[in-house]
Amino acid sequence: MDQEFQKAPQKSEAGYLYRRKAHFIDKVFKGANPVDLPIERLIKFEFVINLKTAKALGLTIGPTLIAQADEVIE
Repeated sequence: MDQEFQKAPQKSEAGYLYRRKAHFIDKVFKGANPVDLPIERLIKFEFVINLKTAKALGLTIGPTLIAQADEVIE
């Protein structure tokens, strides 16, 4: 996969999200009121900087921000 494009979720992450969605859909189909279902938020985020794209856009990314990135695409 070309890293210039947004990365798709890993299979394990995508599978988990699909199972959670299916769980809530199943509850709604069985009569649960969506308002009564708990809200879930993602707690893991990945911070990726694409330096090639930043350069093409004329952006300069500082070293402090680069150091904080989970992944830097050259």
